[in-house]
Amino acid sequence: MKVTADIIRDEFIGTEGRIVESRHGNYVGVSGRVIDETKNTFRILQAGKAKNIIKEGAIFHFKFPDGAIVEIDGKLLAGRPEDRLKKSIKRFW
Repeated sequence: MKVTADIIRDEFIGTEGRIVESRHGNYVGVSGRVIDETKNTFRILQAGKAKNIIKEGAIFHFKFPDGAIVEIDGKLLAGRPEDRLKKSIKRFW
């Protein structure tokens, strides 16, 4: 997988995710498979329990099927999944 700024347009349901930083201290270290996504949250299945994680204010590491691990700021993922397709992305490189 070639990692580009368009990565935020990908489907995250089914990928492995881990929270590495968050304003909410209890979220840091939560990891598991993303089972649902709403406008403002990811639902992550960790040890048989579903946890809702607020996207805004968190930094995620996602592991894609090809083994690539990508760090993404939750601010970029905020909003409905279908609206991310329409979002324009400012590239810094």
